[in-house]
Amino acid sequence: MPDFSTSTKVPETARRNGRLTAGDRFVPEETPVAFSYAGSTHAVMMASPADLEDFAVGFSLTEGIISDPSEIETIEVVAEDKGIDVQVRLADPQNDALTARRRHMAGPVGCGLCGIESIEQAVRVTPSVRSSTLTLTEDEVADAVRLLNGQQPLHMVTRAVHGAGFYVPGTGLIAVREDVGRHNALDKLVGAARRAGHVGSAGAVVVTSRVSVEMVQKTAIIGSPFIIAISAPTALAIRTAEDAGMTLIALVRGEEFEIFTGAERIVSGAERRLGNG
Repeated sequence: MPDFSTSTKVPETARRNGRLTAGDRFVPEETPVAFSYAGSTHAVMMASPADLEDFAVGFSLTEGIISDPSEIETIEVVAEDKGIDVQVRLADPQNDALTARRRHMAGPVGCGLCGIESIEQAVRVTPSVRSSTLTLTEDEVADAVRLLNGQQPLHMVTRAVHGAGFYVPGTGLIAVREDVGRHNALDKLVGAARRAGHVGSAGAVVVTSRVSVEMVQKTAIIGSPFIIAISAPTALAIRTAEDAGMTLIALVRGEEFEIFTGAERIVSGAERRLGNG
């Protein structure tokens, strides 16, 4: 795969201690990344040019194009003049289904958006994770965020990208991905975790961003019953998490956090030990 730079050093003038001083700093790269299936472009995102195979798998999963990474036959990352084309070859059944989906959505529309299909996609039914028996202690919630904060090398250099991690109780973070876009970071994480054979129901998604409805939907699609965030959720994200039976924890600051849905999954250390016994 081509080697793409994720950050660039640029000159700056900084005001420090009441004085202007010339210097430089690293800023993240932001690159158009296209996903093409069977030679046809399906979507283009502005993204960090890293972990693109994970991105392709995660995007394909969370968009419902595939249900398992094995349904992708090949992924080729192609550098172009003004961006990157990630060419994905699907197995025949999935390729046929995607072709039919495109044909269905290609009719004329007059609303200035993308027709009723786009509205339905935005408010699609989120898979239920209500049956999950996974629990976390208060200490594990704080530990998940603490570990994520320490495993973001691009953010440490630039202070300008989002991180997403998958936390498994008793193990810690088994995968972390970064991107200038919070949804992209989560898609990359989904791809990395599923490609490594990890099951979503075994752990919690941890993010450094606010929680939008799409973040909840993507988390539910992989089967995780937890989303833990440093920033606040939207009202629709809370309603969607509630309907899906998900535990949504946000505004984590050290040992302090706020639980918006699914508080019953937070247990004490004593309850955890009793359950294991």
